[in-house]
Amino acid sequence: MSTFKRSDFTHQDPWRVFRIMSEFVDGFEELAGVKNVVSIFGSKRILPQDKIYKLAYKTAYYLSKKGFTIMTGAGPGVMEAANKGAKDAGAESIGLNILIPEQQIPNPYITRLIEFRYFFVRKVMFVKYSKAFVFFPGGYGTYDELFESLSLIQTQRIERFPIILVDRDFWKGLVNWFKDRGIKKGTLLKEDLTLFKFASSPEDVYRIIKNFYKKKMGT
Repeated sequence: MSTFKRSDFTHQDPWRVFRIMSEFVDGFEELAGVKNVVSIFGSKRILPQDKIYKLAYKTAYYLSKKGFTIMTGAGPGVMEAANKGAKDAGAESIGLNILIPEQQIPNPYITRLIEFRYFFVRKVMFVKYSKAFVFFPGGYGTYDELFESLSLIQTQRIERFPIILVDRDFWKGLVNWFKDRGIKKGTLLKEDLTLFKFASSPEDVYRIIKNFYKKKMGT
């Protein structure tokens, strides 16, 4: 006789599909009406006194005043700075929180919170509803979002949209590695390095986004 516990939902893979479906449905319903979303990524360990925190705040505030909605991963650090900037600008401030063993408490500057158990569902929401991705210095989670978005664009699984790296000094080592290793070994093409741009100010970020869609619309 099976010792499987019927109450242990997490071990019932066929039933887990319905939980995954419900997360997709909830996410689609919550975000269906949002427009002009810019998603901002970066380390949760960046403190308010750090220049990166201040830059993320200013960037979100500036973009919000230009009519964009700001969306983050809902946590502290860069995410908190971006949500705070959006809220202070009087714009909608969206947070997509992830439920993980190391509990992430949503920052207090979110005006619309959506929670997810599955990283891949959450990532779909970012890609589906964003007009641009803006990356500040971060760790594995930030790199994960960066590389997935670049891979999806490179393989033409999604339409191209602006991928912006803020703080060239932080990112230049990685980009140099792309050139010195990837391109020289033939694992990357030169045009792959055109899929992202650098920015150093809120104005730079806005200009990159504006110019991208201006060219796309042929105006």
